[in-house]
Amino acid sequence: MRRILFPLLFSAALVLYGCGRDVHTVHFDGSLEVSGEKFALKDINPDLPENWDGYGFVVLEYRINTAQRFQVGFTTDNGYNELRVMCYVPNAWNRIAIPMEYFTLPPAPAADLAATNNHARYTGWINLGGRRGPMHGVDSVGFRMRRAIGDAVLEIRDITLSKDDPGDAYLCRKPAVDKFGQSNLVDYPEKVHSLEELEACWRAEEAEPAGTGACNYSKYGGYRQKQVEGTGYFRTGKIDGRWWFIDPEGYLFLSVGVDCVDISCGGSIRAYDKRPGMFAELPPADLASKMGLTDRHGDSGASFGLWNLYRRYGEDYREKALDMVIRRMDRWGLNTIANWSSDIVKDSGRKAFLHQLYGMGLSPELMGLCDIYAPDIREKLEESISRQTGKYVGNPWLIGYFIGNEPAWINQEERLCSLILEGEERPVKTALEKYLKENGDSPDSRKEFIYKTFREYLVLTDDIIRKYDPDHLNLGIRFGDPLTLPDEVLSACDVFDVFSFNCYDLLPRTEMMDKVKDLIDRPLIIGEYHFGTVDRGYAQSLWQVESQEQRGVAYRYYTEHAYAHPSLIGTGYFQWADQDISGRFDGENYNCGLVDVTDRPYKEQVEAMAETAKVLYDIHSGTALPYSRMPRNCRGHGAIPDLWNASLPDSLSLEGSVYNM
Repeated sequence: MRRILFPLLFSAALVLYGCGRDVHTVHFDGSLEVSGEKFALKDINPDLPENWDGYGFVVLEYRINTAQRFQVGFTTDNGYNELRVMCYVPNAWNRIAIPMEYFTLPPAPAADLAATNNHARYTGWINLGGRRGPMHGVDSVGFRMRRAIGDAVLEIRDITLSKDDPGDAYLCRKPAVDKFGQSNLVDYPEKVHSLEELEACWRAEEAEPAGTGACNYSKYGGYRQKQVEGTGYFRTGKIDGRWWFIDPEGYLFLSVGVDCVDISCGGSIRAYDKRPGMFAELPPADLASKMGLTDRHGDSGASFGLWNLYRRYGEDYREKALDMVIRRMDRWGLNTIANWSSDIVKDSGRKAFLHQLYGMGLSPELMGLCDIYAPDIREKLEESISRQTGKYVGNPWLIGYFIGNEPAWINQEERLCSLILEGEERPVKTALEKYLKENGDSPDSRKEFIYKTFREYLVLTDDIIRKYDPDHLNLGIRFGDPLTLPDEVLSACDVFDVFSFNCYDLLPRTEMMDKVKDLIDRPLIIGEYHFGTVDRGYAQSLWQVESQEQRGVAYRYYTEHAYAHPSLIGTGYFQWADQDISGRFDGENYNCGLVDVTDRPYKEQVEAMAETAKVLYDIHSGTALPYSRMPRNCRGHGAIPDLWNASLPDSLSLEGSVYNM
């Protein structure tokens, strides 16, 4: 096994790094809506210039005792430029280098919102949000946090500038991650310290009874309470004014699912060679290849989740781990393998599933729009769609296909047109120039061109999907909040069988779903939502709660209110296992899983899911009320209120848009 040891000479050097600087401390106050503090830069590093032109990175050397996201901002001549940071190594000194462009420029074009705003580093990750502009007259730095969980403290001892990327650094002797993939810097009651302790937990779970009797599910996960005509495939239908899925046998069906379902439990290690000292021990070098698992490039990688799977089941892991996934879904009342899930689970023929189509022509350079004016676009889309759908033709377990996720161009149509016009020669540029010449160049005509292009793309892809697989549903693109969608975009979605959207919120608001109902009257799927906290050393997810117990409360409150709407027929909780503690491909490291890296369920979360699953049929039928207990101090991921050390004004409350600020 590969074991990482911290060289003594390097450790000694780290002790000296930053000596001579005073440590400045911020105590974030959890009783306030927003708390934080500003410091004059001359008090931290008197050598810093006021004009930061010509520098490529601002480098922070700091320690924070929580993985909760915090805001970092600088006061300039033009205002206050700010972004968000999440730390992979709470309780340890570390250095993170932030590209200067994150403070000065709009995000680079990308296909979806996560790719636009998330940026991975090695000791933490960065999420873009807040004001940007020239870094001139920079005189102070500020640190803020929204509704701190517990006693959150940040210490800053140095800020420097660099023209080139100096790299991040882990500045602590104690490894940040233990041999099981758990945080080595944070303690919590459920933490395991030996393989024997872990094996006892696994044996206890294996002794639990399985079954879905409490939900009265049919073979495909429909409700035996009511049966209509079955067609052999999933379809949608409106019965007594309420939308439903109808399963292949004709039973009414609500898609109660989880995203990213896999036999593994996360814990992949990104760029471990660039993070000396962070890992107490890495998995055996030949583990991934021994288990027959590689990444999408064909390379084997290091994964604590796989290592724990191997510890639990040995080389004969695949079928045993798959059986456990299905048993867990049965116990927790889950009837759908939702988006982003592994083929191993989807192809088992034991649960209904959703599938994401790739290679759909959505260009990062066009912010997720497709250049439908390219002469070979239909040929390329037909090749991609026919190849992918061919695997599933005739499969009764497949509900339908998604074709995209959170396009970044929504409400950025004018910027997209400018990018096209200023960019390389391509068919969409020629088409846009022609359109503006014929219709006049105005903000409205630019938007109209994008909407027209988008509509034609949806019609084209829908036609091809139905040509090659007419029996499965077109679930469309998973958008963000429907209330933010222009009517022209929403109207174009009437080609879908189901309108899908991701909704990270306290609950999906009625007016949000009513907008879709009133404009195109399609049934709805929520593709992503979740809640998390910081007790395990992970960032708290897009919506934070105070504790693991409150994660379960939040799930019940959100999910049961969602299904109370007559149009809502599916949900996909994001996600099956916690994200990688040291960051996935774009940096995210959220505590959002049903299962932790040691392959143990979060008890409070899954028990809440099981209770909710029992009542969803009655709630959606309108014969039962949803769960009424709200989670405490639940807060969202959006731009935080423009406050320093203050509570929300009395005129504002969590009932409405304020809670999503």
